Amino acid sequence: MSITHNYEVRLNWLSSRLGLLTSPELEDSIAVVTPPEFPGGMKGVWSPEHLLVASVSSCLMTTFLAIAEKSQLEFERFECPASGKLEMVDGKYMITEITLMPILVIPTTHDVAKAERVLQKAEANCLISNSVRSKIIFEPKVETLTVLHQA
Repeated sequence: MSITHNYEVRLNWLSSRLGLLTSPELEDSIAVVTPPEFPGGMKGVWSPEHLLVASVSSCLMTTFLAIAEKSQLEFERFECPASGKLEMVDGKYMITEITLMPILVIPTTHDVAKAERVLQKAEANCLISNSVRSKIIFEPKVETLTVLHQA
């Protein structure tokens, strides 16, 4: 039995290098532009490059949340700084690497090993990471509230 889901988006060009992403399934829209590093690019607005890195990072978070819930892992905070490396490869631009640096804060030191396992499982099962050609570099960090309060 195969499982199939479709996710629809629509992009409408507005002017210059600016477009608007919408979806019939969502209320919010997202402005998207050519990044400022390219001719005609604009600062201060989401670019496709930002959206790709954000997609991988947010998929890691949602996958982590599902696995943490199933594993009954208690945590206080999850954040995931991420960075994408754009390079010219064989005459074409591509995001060659995406570095994910999740920071997970758990209540006590008792669950550090469990937290690390949950993070690793989330990284291995992130469907967006598994769907892109970019190398995914995973640099997780687990902190505990007891350590944070001592600092």
